[in-house]
Amino acid sequence: MKKRVEFSAFAVIMTILTFVMLAGICLWQYNKSGMGAECWVLIVCIVVWGLACLFYAPCSIELNDGYLSIHRPVRTKKIPLSDVASVRACPPTMAARRICGSGGCFGYWGWFSERDLGKYFAYYGKSSDCFLVVLKNGKLYMLGCKDASEMGAAIQAKLDK
Repeated sequence: MKKRVEFSAFAVIMTILTFVMLAGICLWQYNKSGMGAECWVLIVCIVVWGLACLFYAPCSIELNDGYLSIHRPVRTKKIPLSDVASVRACPPTMAARRICGSGGCFGYWGWFSERDLGKYFAYYGKSSDCFLVVLKNGKLYMLGCKDASEMGAAIQAKLDK
């Protein structure tokens, strides 16, 4: 079973605004003083942020016999089902603090923290489409995809076997 990650309207707007603003500032700086140090710093920031998005932004979640796979543009994160302790519906709250990652640009990904859950790694596009995967070693993953309840039930069914 494979489900696509759908981004919220806020995430889409943030993605577009972030890159338009960075490119606009870079062009403004270039027109102001040519290819000075400030322009190069902005270009490096755009490239680093773009690469981070390619390595972490969620595209889809896939469940197969042995793994829960989080597909990203450049890499796929595989979580062995044998490492999963439980799964439950659990949308993030508005009180979630971003420690390091993206709060909307190319979805929500990175380290977040909440009072009730503690620290977790997130890969989702909409907070309404989320479920929490708890590993046996205590790590938490907040994942999100279209039909999240169906995906969560399928993972739980595999765990119950």
